[in-house]
Amino acid sequence: MAEITRRRTGELLRALFAILEKHPDGLPARVALQQLVDAVTLSEYEAGTYESTGARRFEKIVRFATVDCSKAGWLTKHKGTWFATDAGLSAYKAFRDPEAFYKEAVRLYRVWKASQPSKEDSDTVPSDDGPNESSSAAITFEQAEEQAWAEISRHLSNMPPYEFQDLVADLLRAMGYHVSWVSPPGKDGGVDIIAYTDPLGAKPPRIKVQVKRVAQKVDKDGLKSFLAIVNDHDVGLFVSTAGFTRDAEDFARSQERRQITLIDSERLFDLWTQHFAHLSDSARARLPLTPIYFLTPKN
Repeated sequence: MAEITRRRTGELLRALFAILEKHPDGLPARVALQQLVDAVTLSEYEAGTYESTGARRFEKIVRFATVDCSKAGWLTKHKGTWFATDAGLSAYKAFRDPEAFYKEAVRLYRVWKASQPSKEDSDTVPSDDGPNESSSAAITFEQAEEQAWAEISRHLSNMPPYEFQDLVADLLRAMGYHVSWVSPPGKDGGVDIIAYTDPLGAKPPRIKVQVKRVAQKVDKDGLKSFLAIVNDHDVGLFVSTAGFTRDAEDFARSQERRQITLIDSERLFDLWTQHFAHLSDSARARLPLTPIYFLTPKN
């Protein structure tokens, strides 16, 4: 008999949603799991490991259960970050009984499963050897994606500021823009890069770029300072490794005269991979990537 019941799984999931409710911008999975460990008392079984893989039972149990929540529309996962959806938070408030909460997630998972071309059955309760094969593959894929993004994000965050600035300039060149100026060390007046759509810079718009390799999100005031030097016929491009606060994003969207584009680490990475073939060898060396292909899990 399994030593992890549906009620206990529901307790862990509800504790997870209580954590995610406080973080509307999401949490990296590893952070969410660590906070969950700190919030609950693990049984000896949960704190142990699976004999076949050596993986910690607690993490596998929670990750496996989040598959149900994901397919139920309660939880989204993107580049290793977990977000509780509005539907998930509504279910968290509506189903206060842990077992009922998990049973509803399982029911919605089965509704989703029945709508898929493949009608293969899958047991949603982990055995002592861990989740079933297809769900284990999904979890392995998820963890590999998380680890890859964590390493890429850490690499960008630890890059020297002026090298990161050069990386952004390299990306603009790969995208077909003509970089006319990159700020040398010292005061830059708020502009780190200037680029044009033509080699001579004779055609508008002029692209002004500010690059921030920072740990904290850029807020509305930080964005206002940059916009003060973006003229009506300019395009402002603000790159921040930590991203932007919601008020900064709202402020950028509300601009009517001045054009401003915000780029965080994720969008920068997506653009880098999209234009990787057009990067110079020296540019690729700044953020060297090797694609690895997985068979996409069915779950």
